[in-house]
Amino acid sequence: MTTHLALLRGINVSGHNMIKMDLLKTTLEKVGFANVETYVQSGNVFVDTEEESAAKVGFIIKQEIFKAFGYDVPTIVIGIADLQNCFKNNPYLKEKDADVKKLYVAFVSKELRSENINDLKISQFKPDIAAIDQNRIFIKYAVGAGKTRLDQKYIEKKLNLTATIRNWNSVTNLLKMYEERI
Repeated sequence: MTTHLALLRGINVSGHNMIKMDLLKTTLEKVGFANVETYVQSGNVFVDTEEESAAKVGFIIKQEIFKAFGYDVPTIVIGIADLQNCFKNNPYLKEKDADVKKLYVAFVSKELRSENINDLKISQFKPDIAAIDQNRIFIKYAVGAGKTRLDQKYIEKKLNLTATIRNWNSVTNLLKMYEERI
């Protein structure tokens, strides 16, 4: 069995795409996923399956959510190495007195190249800053995620991909949960 973490974008946010986690869990169990476990209401779902392909698992989850709830929910599936690399490669975590409350990670649907940072035109968002690392964008917001234009919609539009953002607290807890599962 392989454990996958599905990051669902845009559910249970501001009253839109409302899905109760117990119903999501039941829906995914009915199609054969085992050990289905959710973390908070914003769409973090662990599943165990014989399927090793993250892309196939993401497709199945997205398809089942549409069938059961009628929502087209972008889904990014990651593995434990993706979360571990968040801790190894986040340049803002290495800063002296790093304020983890201002750190976020955008998980994206394709691997990025270092030059993609130019496509984001980060300088127009100062004092917010960002750095690219494979299929992640590390973001350090000066004030907070709710007060910036450097958000998931902007990232998706500029890079032509799917993105979903998690705060550092969620990344930390998801890694802890993942490690407890394996």
